[in-house]
Order: sequence, then C-alpha cells, then structure tokens
Amino acid sequence: MLGTILTLTGLHMTLTWPLAAGGFPFDNIIFGEPALAFGVLMLFAALLLWKRGKLLEESPDRPAHVKGLAGPISIFILGMGLACFAIAAAGLWYELFAAPEQEPISGLLSGHPMIEATFISLLYALVGVGAVLFPAALNTPAGPIIRAVGICWAVAGALFLIFGALNYFTHIGLIVNTM
Repeated sequence: MLGTILTLTGLHMTLTWPLAAGGFPFDNIIFGEPALAFGVLMLFAALLLWKRGKLLEESPDRPAHVKGLAGPISIFILGMGLACFAIAAAGLWYELFAAPEQEPISGLLSGHPMIEATFISLLYALVGVGAVLFPAALNTPAGPIIRAVGICWAVAGALFLIFGALNYFTHIGLIVNTM
C-alpha cells in the first residue's frame, strides 16, 4: 500500500512542474523524485515477497538468498543514498525547507531558516546513510551494518511520519492565513 501511494504521488510530483504556481520547482526534485524511486522499490519488494516469500522463509541460507534477490538492486539503492546526500547538502547550502511566518508552528522559526533546513537535511542524510550502507549490509552476516541500516531507516521513517502528519495542520494553516 505505501509503495503505491509513494509511487503515485511521486510520479505526479515528478511530472508536474512546478508543484505550485510560481512555486518552488526544486520541491518536485526534493520530494517527488525520491518518493517515486523509493515507492517503486517498495512495490517491487512487496511483489517479490508475495511471489517468493515462502521460498525465502524456507531457505536454509536466508542471508545468501536475500543477497541474491536484493543484490542487483542494491546499486540503485546506493545511488538513491547519494541522491539523498545531495538533497541534504542542497537543503543546507540554499537554506531550503524554511516555513513562512504565516505557517502555524513551523512559522515560529521563520526568522531562523537554518533550523528547519538542518532538520530536514539531517533526515535526508539519515536515509542516505542507510541506503549507502545497504550494499555492504547484504555482504555481511547479521551484525552492526545491518543494525545501522535498520536504525537509520527506522528513525528517519518515524521522524518523516511525524513531520508529514504535522504538515497537514501547518499547510492548511498557511493556506487559511494567506487567503
């Protein structure tokens, strides 16, 4: 389900330039393209687990089986990790992600654009660390690299979830406050 939502919304954002009239075309790149890429990855992972999950579960050497299945796509995941690093760097370099003062909650920091730029950039960097470590995690038995990937993605995912939910309120408030 999540893969479908990410794929559809990411595809829409990637193909709609810019998202808002007179808006910020970099939002399409920063949010749409990673959503599309990670959504397609999630769809294929779900399809793979659906079709081959029983074989994986019964495999006598599960790590080798996972490596065989995920190995070919691990280079793309590594590339997405590097893309996340580039997005994080751009967020800091250009002080992106700062909310206008009319936006409730986030707008309280509008006079300090580096706070939100740092927060969102660190989230992208955390996703990037997990993605860059992913190919190495496939080549090591259960250990610290696999745990590091899981921790990076779990923490970043939880924070993106909370921040995304908050955005429903703040973005509605921004629209109401600027009507």
